Parts: sequence; structure tokens; C-alpha cells
Amino acid sequence: MRQTIRFEKNVKKNSVTLSESSEVDPGVVILLLEQEYDLKVLAKASKKDYQSFTQAIRTKSFFPTSDCCAKLFDQSKDFFKKKKEEKLEIEYDDIEAFPSEEEFLIDNDVELDKILEEDGDTKEDEMKEIDSEDDTPKFKPEDISEHEN
Repeated sequence: MRQTIRFEKNVKKNSVTLSESSEVDPGVVILLLEQEYDLKVLAKASKKDYQSFTQAIRTKSFFPTSDCCAKLFDQSKDFFKKKKEEKLEIEYDDIEAFPSEEEFLIDNDVELDKILEEDGDTKEDEMKEIDSEDDTPKFKPEDISEHEN
């Protein structure tokens, strides 16, 4: 899920308004949360270290993952150092938290049978031997056991 987290600094009120919005469908963005923090507390925590910042920013309403907290911490350090800056917008996609995977591509010229022959050891005779057994259920209509149903 793609999220946008915006910090709006109000120096006169000594507060920071954090708003979180998310793209729920392509092109549809919804505001999920708007919360106020004490500017001095967040500025002090961002100067100290990652753990202090994470403890200061997490609440019952806003509890970002550790990856998201790390990104917020790294990108907001300068924001809290400057007294004039008013807004900061950080985009986070939760796909960033997962390790990247290599794409598996099949060449269109390769036949599926050739791929299956290379991967498996099962021979056609062995497959016929497995399929030769009769798989039909063996019960009679007058059988009233539980297995009838």
C-alpha cells in the first residue's frame, strides 16, 4: 500500500501536524489520520537517535512499521533542524519492506514439455504404473457406514 506522510510545522503553536494518506485504489487517495505532536519533543527525538524518534512518533492511532519509521527518521532530520520550513511530504510504499525478488521469465520459444523433462525424473512408464490402479470408491448402496456420505 502506498502511503504519503506529511509533516506540517506550526512554529507559533509549537506543534507539528502529521497526516497520513493512502492510495486505496489506483488514483483514489484517502486521508487516514491527522494527529498533532509537540514540535520540541519531535525535534529533540530526531536529534537524539532512531529509537527516540520512533518512541516519540508512535501512538495508539499511528503505529508505523520499523521500516517506515526508519524512512521518516532519515528524511525528517533536516526538517526538524530548520525553524523556517513549514511542510515535508514523505512517500512510503510497504513493498519497500520486502526483499526484492528476481523475476522468473520463460522464453516463449521454449516448449513447456522440454522444461518439464529437464526438471523431473519421472518417466512415462512410471506414470502409467501409478495411473493403472482403479480409483473408484468400493462401497455398496446397502452400506450404511459413515464413509458412504
